[in-house]
Amino acid sequence: MEILKASNLKKTYGNGDAQVHALDDVSLIVNKGEFLAIVGTSGSGKSTLLNMLGGLDKPDSGEVVIDGNSLSKMKDEEITIFRRRKIGFIFQAFNLVPVLNVYDNIVLPIELDGKKADDKFIDELINTLGLKGKVNSLPTQLSGGQQQRVAIARALASKPAIILADEPTGNLDSKTGLDVLGLLKTTCKKYNQTLIMITHNDDIAQTADRIIRIEDGRIANA
Repeated sequence: MEILKASNLKKTYGNGDAQVHALDDVSLIVNKGEFLAIVGTSGSGKSTLLNMLGGLDKPDSGEVVIDGNSLSKMKDEEITIFRRRKIGFIFQAFNLVPVLNVYDNIVLPIELDGKKADDKFIDELINTLGLKGKVNSLPTQLSGGQQQRVAIARALASKPAIILADEPTGNLDSKTGLDVLGLLKTTCKKYNQTLIMITHNDDIAQTADRIIRIEDGRIANA
């Protein structure tokens, strides 16, 4: 059952000789519960694609449909709300709020949406990700691996349909990165969530259900 469909996505930056076709007629389908890895060299278009899939940027043409909802038919405010409820983002830089403790960082997107966190579910996430003894700690009191676990918990907290991860292990050493990836895969499988991840690490890509390679703004293989 498909959860995401991207059709004929095109995105161009610059003009004249400086024009870059970041995406050149890209189409793909992702099924519910699938772990998809997107790989490619720097500048190949993979981050642009992830931003389109998450509604962080708009294509010049083409369409992204998530769980039956077309992003192109939404106004900016509607897309913002939809992202908060349906999509979880995990970035290489963690992006935790330094003045908030672990628990408050995790539930922040839910509170921004004016909702009350499901404490039983949050506790389950915290336990699964090995953060039980750190809920009152600030980000500066955590290791890189622990900070990324908090970022994962935050992405999962609102029970989104899709998790989009942009080089989530890029700032971690190889062992910690594989540990964090293992936890991410476990939680996504446990809660039947779809994971789409950008990575330059072939070892990590090989753990995915499917790999897509982007070259010069096009899908080279699928």
